[in-house]
Amino acid sequence: MVGRGLWISSDPGLAKLLIEEARERGDLIQGRFLDTYSNLTLKTLSLLGWARRFCPQAHFMAKVDDDVLFNPSSLLHFLNRSRNPYEQGDLYLGRVHLHVAPDRDPDGKHYLPSGAYPPSVFPDYCSGTAYVLSRSALLKISLAASASPLSTPLPPEDVFVGLCARTAGVLPSHCPLFSGGPGVPYGRCCYQAMVSIHHVPPREMLHYWADVHISRPCSWLGIRASLGLCKVRAMLGTALGLEQGL
Repeated sequence: MVGRGLWISSDPGLAKLLIEEARERGDLIQGRFLDTYSNLTLKTLSLLGWARRFCPQAHFMAKVDDDVLFNPSSLLHFLNRSRNPYEQGDLYLGRVHLHVAPDRDPDGKHYLPSGAYPPSVFPDYCSGTAYVLSRSALLKISLAASASPLSTPLPPEDVFVGLCARTAGVLPSHCPLFSGGPGVPYGRCCYQAMVSIHHVPPREMLHYWADVHISRPCSWLGIRASLGLCKVRAMLGTALGLEQGL
């Protein structure tokens, strides 16, 4: 999903590459918004509207950031174990953030003044790095978004989706196989089981994807042990990072 902006108009070569990619792969959607970080909410609204209109046959939609390694087979395995993939019902699945307070710092990256959002905490919402919506949840959230007044500045896109989900009566569901914050150190068995891993550069995505999918599947015990080790290493990495920052 891309928008419009100077980065396209000022680089004819890039614009040509985008057209060629769309023709060859059919995997690009361009919306009518300026493609900037502050407009990520508009980008997501465009994506939801497009999926609502053009994907009536899809039972689920996954929204994934471009710095996330996404594992569809692990997601399908999780859905098959946890529910009937074709049953009706709302699903808003990802890494759920609880009781997050708005950023009131004018210099903050996600600054949101009280005039734009008065409450002291956001409703629970799924991390925007990657989340999954069932068809019914997509319809309800998209319709709630289209009827919602857009404040200035806009809330972060994942927060806005969470606000629309609450308005639509759709509750977020937490899944530990989604990573939504700190990077998860590489482990082949761990990455086989994870649905999404944040902060993965493109070159490493190619390497990890090949290693995970060409190698033989890990055993259940190997996956459990690797997931636990990856979690501990991620927590230690976060703690050390905070200490170094102090």
